[in-house]
Amino acid sequence: MRSLQDLRIFIETARQGSLSGAARQMDLSPAAASAAIKRLEAEIGVPLFIRSTRHLRMTHQGETFLGHCQQALQLLEDGCQAVQTGQTVIQDVLQLSMPSDVGRNLLLDWLDEFLDKHPRIDLRIQLSDRLANVYRQPVDIALRYGEPPDSSLIAVPLLPDNRRVLCASPEYVQAFGVPLNPYELEQHNCLCFMLGEDVHGRWHFWQSGQEISVKVRGNRVADDGEAVKRWALAGKGIAYKSRLDVIEELRDGRLVPLCEDWETERTPFNLICADRRQFSPAVQALREFLFSRLDQYLHEA
Repeated sequence: MRSLQDLRIFIETARQGSLSGAARQMDLSPAAASAAIKRLEAEIGVPLFIRSTRHLRMTHQGETFLGHCQQALQLLEDGCQAVQTGQTVIQDVLQLSMPSDVGRNLLLDWLDEFLDKHPRIDLRIQLSDRLANVYRQPVDIALRYGEPPDSSLIAVPLLPDNRRVLCASPEYVQAFGVPLNPYELEQHNCLCFMLGEDVHGRWHFWQSGQEISVKVRGNRVADDGEAVKRWALAGKGIAYKSRLDVIEELRDGRLVPLCEDWETERTPFNLICADRRQFSPAVQALREFLFSRLDQYLHEA
């Protein structure tokens, strides 16, 4: 392009809807503004505006060109700011899928902090316990517990040592007693999580290197992790939840851990995407932020 100023005049003309308005805003003569538009049209070979003596209307080509001009000038401004301050300005749209329980009760507030640090990132969130199809759905990355079912997906650990916690409310324990070992879960009302058509109704534990698998039953099953936690808090049964989901309730005594001398299932918390090329600066910044925030959160007194 002959001049960045011509691009700025074009953008301002589109914003004002008139050459005279753009000229006044930029302290130019109408003739100078008109000449800038003519230079741009000659260079790219298409009309940007349809003019009459009283009206100015942008062409379809002009509307297309406008979006690219705005992005180009924004990138230039970001580059100037990065050079001047020594910091990189991250601008992107992140489409993120995350689980319902930890998403609503923990991550949403943290993501507000993240956006405060990166105000030019736009966030689009899907809250669901179903693993989003990162190949077909409009999702860049997913935050999920456990290893991805598709081995071709890329899983980056955010909390690799996260485990499940067997827990119930004090009211449930007072009413129905404490299971002394996982085998006694068969005598209790167990609150189960369902993913798709599969009910997580077989719970695994380890002690002295030996694994046991207990088939549990209960009168409540949900495909929403937050619903399972609410039932546990209401004293409706025993839950086998991710520690990350229930750490606040364990800390304040609304839930109590059970069978603590048994090792529980690993459920690592991962950032998942389809291709490493999706690790844009925005995704990398989010990964670093969440990794640090999770570590801080789990070690709070």
